Parts: sequence; C-alpha cells; structure tokens
Amino acid sequence: MSNMKDIKDPMLPALNAQELGHALRAERKTRGLSQAALAQTIGRKRQTIVALEAGRNVSLYTLFAALAALGKGLLIQDARLDPARLQELFPDDEDQGT
Repeated sequence: MSNMKDIKDPMLPALNAQELGHALRAERKTRGLSQAALAQTIGRKRQTIVALEAGRNVSLYTLFAALAALGKGLLIQDARLDPARLQELFPDDEDQGT
C-alpha cells in the first residue's frame, strides 16, 4: 500500500526540501536513471544524489545541475491555493453540509 507522503499532487509546489527531493526522485525514476547515473552526469557522487533526494543540504549548484540533467527548471510561484483549486482538491466538502 502506498504511503500518504507519496500521494502528493504533482501540480502543487514543493514547500520544503523533502518535497523537492521526493519530486526529483520521482522524475529521476520516470526517466529510468539510477542515482549513480544521475550523479555521474552532473559530476557528483551517488551519495550526493541520495542527500538531495532526502531533502538534506546540498549546494545550489548541485540542485541546478540535477534539475538540468533531468530537463527541469525551477519556477518561483505563489504557494497559496485559490478557492477554485481548493474545490478541485476537496469537491465533496461542499455537499456534506454542517
């Protein structure tokens, strides 16, 4: 059975290092890359990729190198949810009444 932390909407922003690491891990796996292969591509050790995916402190250079190797970038966006997005996430709440 899937762990609840694994059920994150990919359209929601990563709000902490662990969520960003989880997203990077998912993208790496989607592309069929091992941690060692990604590390070699960016000139780092596999343990550095382990740390990045765990949300531990790595250099910004390493983060951006990993993103680039995965064909991804970083976008700064408003993390607050608007009411329409909340309705998408919780459509049944309105029907239940209080």
